[in-house]
Amino acid sequence: TMEGQKTVNFTRLLSVRTDESVQSTLSSDSCEYYQTEIFDLLPSVQAVRSQQDSYDMLKSSEAFRLSLQPLRDLPICMQGKRSARERRKMQISNIGFWESWRRSQSINRKRVWAHMREAGASLLPWKHTLHKIQGRFGVGVKSYFVFLRYLIYLNLLHCALISGFILGPTGFYGKNSREWLRFGGDDSVLDFLVGTGLLARSPVFFGFYTRGSLDHDCLNTPLLYLAGILCIIFLSLIMVVRRTIVGYKHTWMLEKRTSMNVSFKVFCGWDYTIQHSKSAELKQSFIRNDLKLFLEERKFNLKKAQRTLGQKLRLYLLRFILNLIVVFLLGGAFTLIYYSTNVSLKESNQVWILRLILQYLSPITITSVDLVLPQIFRKISSFEDYSLTVQVNATLVRSIFLKLASLGIYLFFLFKTTSVENRMCRENQIGIQMYKLCIFNFLTTFCNTFLVNYPRKLLQEKRPTCLLVRLCGRQRFLIPFKVLDLVYIQTVFWVGVYYCPLLPMIGVVSLLVIFYIQKFGVLRCCEAEQRMFRASSSSVLFHFMLLLGLVMAAAGTAFYLKLFKLISCGPLKNETVLTVTETCVKSLPDSVQNVLKYLSSQAFALPLLLGEIIILTSYVSRGRANRKAIERLKDMLIMCSSDKRFLVKQHATLLRGPKNPNRVRPAAVEQKRPLHGAP
Repeated sequence: TMEGQKTVNFTRLLSVRTDESVQSTLSSDSCEYYQTEIFDLLPSVQAVRSQQDSYDMLKSSEAFRLSLQPLRDLPICMQGKRSARERRKMQISNIGFWESWRRSQSINRKRVWAHMREAGASLLPWKHTLHKIQGRFGVGVKSYFVFLRYLIYLNLLHCALISGFILGPTGFYGKNSREWLRFGGDDSVLDFLVGTGLLARSPVFFGFYTRGSLDHDCLNTPLLYLAGILCIIFLSLIMVVRRTIVGYKHTWMLEKRTSMNVSFKVFCGWDYTIQHSKSAELKQSFIRNDLKLFLEERKFNLKKAQRTLGQKLRLYLLRFILNLIVVFLLGGAFTLIYYSTNVSLKESNQVWILRLILQYLSPITITSVDLVLPQIFRKISSFEDYSLTVQVNATLVRSIFLKLASLGIYLFFLFKTTSVENRMCRENQIGIQMYKLCIFNFLTTFCNTFLVNYPRKLLQEKRPTCLLVRLCGRQRFLIPFKVLDLVYIQTVFWVGVYYCPLLPMIGVVSLLVIFYIQKFGVLRCCEAEQRMFRASSSSVLFHFMLLLGLVMAAAGTAFYLKLFKLISCGPLKNETVLTVTETCVKSLPDSVQNVLKYLSSQAFALPLLLGEIIILTSYVSRGRANRKAIERLKDMLIMCSSDKRFLVKQHATLLRGPKNPNRVRPAAVEQKRPLHGAP
C-alpha cells in the first residue's frame, strides 16, 4: 500500500542545556518522525522517557532562542530551513509589530557582526603566505609566523602610546633646540651602531626629554612619561594574559576531545571552496601532517605504556643526570656573561675596530650563549625519551630560562656598574646597551640566513654528494629556537622602553624585516620535518614565556627606580617618582585625596580580597558546571550513536523480512493518532 511505502524521515536529536543537566529533546522540525513505530524503540527515547515533562517546559524557550538565529546558522537541512522561514512569517502576524521588529533587528545585528568579522579576517596581512607555509611545513611553523605577526601588532600599539604620551607633549612643549640634532665633528656613522654621538642626543634615548613648558601639578611631562610607560606595561599584560588564557582553553578542549578532533580531520577537514590545484595540494599536505602527528603521539603512548619498572627507574636516573648537566651549563653561561660585562663597560683607547668589538662584547657573549646552549639542550632532550611535543616544550623551558636569566643578570650588572661620572647620564647608558642588544640580534638573524643557511642550501643543491653536506644534513626550521629569539627580543623591547622610548618603533621595523627574512629562510632553505609536533600546546607556551618576559621587564624597571631614586637626567632630572606623584596628589581636592588614601590603605584590602574570592568562586563554579555539561554532551553523542546503530539494524531487518503493511503501532502512537488525524 501507499502507507507501507511511505518514506520515514529521521532527524537528529538536539540537546537543551539547563543549569543542572543536559536533556535530550526532539527537533521542532521533525514532522513525521514521532508518528512511526520506530520512535518508541529508540534507546535515547527510552532513556529520556521519564524526563519528558521537563522537556515540555524547556521547549518554548529553546524554540524562542532558535527563532532569533539566522537561518544559515541552524543545524538543519534546506527543507527544514524553508519550513522555519514559513513559520517565522506566520509568527509575525501573531506576535505583533514591535516584537517582530525586535527579532528582525536582532537577526540583522548578528548578520552585520558576522560580516564585520569576516571583513576583519580578510584584512589580516600575510594570509596567503601563512596558508602556504602551513601547507608545506605544518601548523607548527605557521604558529611561529602568527606569533611574529602578533608581536608586530603589539609594538604598533606601543608606538601609538609613545606618540601620544611622550613624543606629542615633547614636540609641542619641549625646550630642546634643533642644534642637538646636527651632525658634529666628533660624530660618525658608527654612532648608529654603538648608540653614541648624534644618536645619544636624539629622541631615541631618555636624556633627550626635558620637563618643558607643560608644568602643571597633575599635567606635566614627567607624569605623562611615566603614564606612557605604565600604559605600555598594563596593556601588554592584558593582551598577553588574554591570549594565553584563550589558547589554554582551546588546548584543554582539544586535548579532552582528541578523538573528535581526529574524526573532524578525517570526515570534515576538507575545504570544498578550494578551486585551484595548488591550494588543494596545500590542504592535503596540512591534513596529512596533522594525521602524522596524531599517529606519532599514539605510537609513543603505546611504547610508554609497555615500559617495565626497571626501564622506568633507569630512565628517571638518566633524566636526573641530564638535568644536573643542564644546571652546570647554565651556571657556566652566567659566569661568562658576568666577566664579559665587566670588560665591555671599561674605557679603552684601542683602535676603533677593537673598541667596537669591546663595546659589543656583552651582546656577542649573550648571543653566543643563546645560540650554543639551546642546541645542547635539544640534544639532551632527545635522550630523555619524551614525545616530540614534550621534547620541544622541555627545550623551550630550559632555553627561555637561559635567555631571561642571562638578560636579568646582565641588567643587574649594568645597574651596579653604571655611574654618572662621565658626561652621559645613567639612563642613557642603559638605553644604549638595550639598543645594542636589538641591533646585534637583528644582525645575527640576517647573517645566519643569508651567510650561513642560504649558502649551505646552495651547496646541498650543487654538491649533494659532498662529505661536508652529508655531515651537516638537511636544514630544518627549528621552531623552539626561533620562538626563543622572538621572546628574547620582545623582552628587550619591554626592558628598554623606559630608557629608550623609541625602541618599539625600532622593534616594528626590525620585526617586519625579520618576518621576510624568516619567510625566505623557511621557503627557500628549509625542508619539512619528518616528525611533527602539536602547535596548540606550544602556542600557549609561547605566550606564557612572553608573559614571563613582561614580568621580568616590569620587575627590572621597578628595581631600577627603587635602586636609583634620584634620576640623573631626562624629564625627571633631580627628582624622584614619589615627589612627582605626591605633588599631583596634594593638588587634588580633599575628597579625591581621601579616596586615594583609602584605596592605598590596608582597609581596602579586605573588600578587595573578598571581591576576588567571589569572582574566583563564580568562575570555578562555572567551570565545574561546564565540565558536567561536557560530560552530559558526550553521553548524548554516545546515545546518538546507539540510535544510529539501532536504526541501521532495524533497516537491515526490514530489508531481509517480508513487508507487512498491517503492522500494529504501539499504544503511545495509537493514543496520538486521533489527535493528528482530526479534521
